[in-house]
Amino acid sequence: MDRKKFIKSTALGLGALSFAPMVNASKLEAKNENLNELAQIKSLKNKEVAKTVKAIDPKIVKNKEGKLLNVLGDNQNIKLTGKDTNGQFTLIEQNNKPGVGIPPHVHENEDEVFQVIEGQVEMRIGEKTTTLNAGDLIFCPRGIPHSWKVIGEQDTRAMLSIFPAGLENMFEELAQLPPGSPDFEKVAKICGKYNLKFV
Repeated sequence: MDRKKFIKSTALGLGALSFAPMVNASKLEAKNENLNELAQIKSLKNKEVAKTVKAIDPKIVKNKEGKLLNVLGDNQNIKLTGKDTNGQFTLIEQNNKPGVGIPPHVHENEDEVFQVIEGQVEMRIGEKTTTLNAGDLIFCPRGIPHSWKVIGEQDTRAMLSIFPAGLENMFEELAQLPPGSPDFEKVAKICGKYNLKFV
């Protein structure tokens, strides 16, 4: 090989090699800057979330404590409200006699978990009907019609968890209706405010 060509090609090769680390270093520097910016944005978001989410205080609710309501024949004891859980969920104990139930209805906003503690409950969700005994539970996602009725000869105790909170306000409004046969127009109007409808 010609000496001039060799020196020229070697110099170009070495120049390219010495330029490569500089390109890589600048890419790495840019990546680090992006990571630093992302970390700053995340830190700001965390501070904003901390400002908007208030601290939740612990709460002990004894067996017979809570807010007692009769909601169209459904005996409820509201144990935890959205005020207690920062709007995350509501917890309600239900104590009912055989024959008590709620007709098919749909929630647009809430999911429910219904767990039987004592007695038996017939649950219908979508097209399926099942009997829940003590210890059984059912998950009722929003948008799917469901209903329940206490069956058998024993009083039933159940725990109803509602995610997110808010329906306890509807139950309080319904409990203020006069006793006796419910005015279904008023019931539907109250329930409609909370995006719950009977089907």
